[in-house]
Amino acid sequence: MTYTTRDTPSADHVILVDESDRPTGSAPKLDAHLNGGALHRAFSIFIFNSGGRMLLQRRARGKYHFGGLWTNACCSHPRLGQTLADSAHARLRHEFGFDAPLEELFSFIYRAEDPVSGLTEHEFDHVFVGRFDGRPAPNPEEIEQWEWVDRSRLLDDISTHPERFTPWFRIVLERVFSQVLPPAGDAKR
Repeated sequence: MTYTTRDTPSADHVILVDESDRPTGSAPKLDAHLNGGALHRAFSIFIFNSGGRMLLQRRARGKYHFGGLWTNACCSHPRLGQTLADSAHARLRHEFGFDAPLEELFSFIYRAEDPVSGLTEHEFDHVFVGRFDGRPAPNPEEIEQWEWVDRSRLLDDISTHPERFTPWFRIVLERVFSQVLPPAGDAKR
């Protein structure tokens, strides 16, 4: 597959970082995902409702990588000159049509190759969590399907069909649950 990164809307730049999340430069987004991926800053947002259910999205099949897979509410890369928090709020509004207070829980580094596109995610990913009890208004260019899912059903689905979920989501899900929901399961906090 050939990707053009100059003078196109997909030429948004990502912030390249070292393993301590210190900026080392920038690169066009698609270039940072080629040839094994360059480590860059990203964020992932997990949204729960007051009943402890997690909001999932199935990424639109037209996404440049990992299209058609289920994942957390949204993920993206902070824009140059914009804070992580501001970027996270803007992306949540863009993808799901709502905003919510967000708290950063932790960060982690991962690398995952998409066998369909040949692109590689190599990210220093900041994980945010928020609560929302309304009805989302998903952007169809970003989100093919969405649903609220309880912990036990989600863990069963991932155990049975891991290939239906994005790699970063599978890597971090248990850690998110351990920090957001009580060990007993799907009860309210």
